[in-house]
Amino acid sequence: MLNPVAWWRQQLRGTFSNNSPTVPQWELDLEMGDDAGYFGPDSAAWAVHGSMTTLVAGIQALLIQALHPGALAGVHDHSNYRTDPLGRLAGTIQWIFTVTYGDTVAAIKASARVQRLHGYVRGNYTTNAGEQRPYTANDPDLLRWIHLAFTQAFLATHQAYGGAIPGGPDAYVADWAVAGALMQVKDPPTTVRELQTQLATFNGELRCDERAAEAIAFIRHPPLPRSQRAGYRILFAAAVAALPPLYRELMDLHVPGLGPVPLPVKIPTQVVFAVVRASLESPGPSETAARARRTRLGVQDAPRKRR
Repeated sequence: MLNPVAWWRQQLRGTFSNNSPTVPQWELDLEMGDDAGYFGPDSAAWAVHGSMTTLVAGIQALLIQALHPGALAGVHDHSNYRTDPLGRLAGTIQWIFTVTYGDTVAAIKASARVQRLHGYVRGNYTTNAGEQRPYTANDPDLLRWIHLAFTQAFLATHQAYGGAIPGGPDAYVADWAVAGALMQVKDPPTTVRELQTQLATFNGELRCDERAAEAIAFIRHPPLPRSQRAGYRILFAAAVAALPPLYRELMDLHVPGLGPVPLPVKIPTQVVFAVVRASLESPGPSETAARARRTRLGVQDAPRKRR
């Protein structure tokens, strides 16, 4: 029988791996491949995606994405997020980490697989002008919105709660533009200014209607084990606090506070990060596999810095 600490760690690891009892095979397979991959240990992508801030970023990305009625229609009509949220989370993590840590062939194949799955996601949604518009998950505008929302969330939350980014914020936007290109996003932003400019072009299309409110409520209260709920409430508050004000207002979400005085969320968030970090492998299996591949290929990397 597991002791309480070991049991809690097993539950936590299961949340990120769809309850896999062992390290998923796809992570181990990242050690294979014939090149160093698109990114390395000194990249902005490794710094951001290898940090604990991804726990907040994932929440924020889902919140932002839900504001576009076309993107939300695809999730509402075709996703099984209500009945299998861990499966959807695990699939997203697999794509992000494969592109970040895998060799170029693995990254290309993972992105192509997502696009094939997207080919089945199609339907219609109502625009803010009241028009019926057809959508597919591979629609260029929707692909751009998802990419922009992801980049915005991961950058903003790391800036709020994480450490330094090698090369600065622009370097992260430029790194993740590679992922955008793999997903067939045309001319993805490569600087923070371009990111904000492209996001602004969607402002008139965004809304928080009943369907969006339902999705946001699910994101706010997902069916997590009881042992993880208090920590998740802190992470959700951190995601809300780091949202751009426009998006926060659309969703009618508020930074926790006592009346008009906002409560600090950074320190509690850092405490949650520390607890999770102590419960998971550091570095994680994906980064460990990537470093082993790079060593096999003779790529000289600097020693890993703690993030």
